[in-house]
Amino acid sequence: MEERTVERIGIIGVGEIGRALVLGLYHGGDESPQVFLSPRGARTAAELSSRYEGVQVCATNQEVVDRSEAVLIAVRRQDRHEALRGLRVDDDKLVVNVMAGVANDDLRRTLGTDAPLVRAIPLPSVRERRSVTVTFPSHPDADALFARLGGVLPVADEAAFNVFSALTGTLTTHYAYLATLTSWATAQGTAPEDADRYVRGLFQGVGRALSDETRSLHQLAADHETPNGNNERIRTTWFDSPNSAALHKALDNLLTDLQ
Repeated sequence: MEERTVERIGIIGVGEIGRALVLGLYHGGDESPQVFLSPRGARTAAELSSRYEGVQVCATNQEVVDRSEAVLIAVRRQDRHEALRGLRVDDDKLVVNVMAGVANDDLRRTLGTDAPLVRAIPLPSVRERRSVTVTFPSHPDADALFARLGGVLPVADEAAFNVFSALTGTLTTHYAYLATLTSWATAQGTAPEDADRYVRGLFQGVGRALSDETRSLHQLAADHETPNGNNERIRTTWFDSPNSAALHKALDNLLTDLQ
């Protein structure tokens, strides 16, 4: 199947991810496709429409589908039946499923279409084109779209896709970890704004180090430690084997639910 440039993109469900996708498509001011937004998330949709000339809010979800070549479905899993009920999707459309925990077979039954369906995991950082998006199955148009938004990682099967989806479930835990560090520092008498500034700067540096793909994650950890040093002490006394096992178990349970 040859790659084509998708010039008309519809988004059903304009929440955080839907908004990030629009911002990413228009990031940098280069030529962007027309974008048609569903009336769901009306306030966000109206704000995006007022900001970008090529973004339009449609009266119904059916209008979004009819005016688009590719339709991204970004509603919450529990809202999908209400949002998609009665929707007619012609077989020549491309449907991109970004709903967590909703398999393509499930979505195909809901839509009753033979259109190609692709699952994807776009993260909020697609707004700045800095996020690698996992897709399954690989489709040239969908992969080209997400390559433009920061990178694409097609995987071989839905089982692999679910593993990456489970990894995505750790994102807010990372933020909560950082917030716990600032709370601890504040409890020691540090000004909250100073603790917040320092922790942000500390881990922004970690983020930059992650761009060095010549070193494995284990190697990066080792390179930031000295024997019997502070980092080794916290890693071995707090993030110990039982802690690591608990994380594995939480991910195992999430993966079971996703499957």
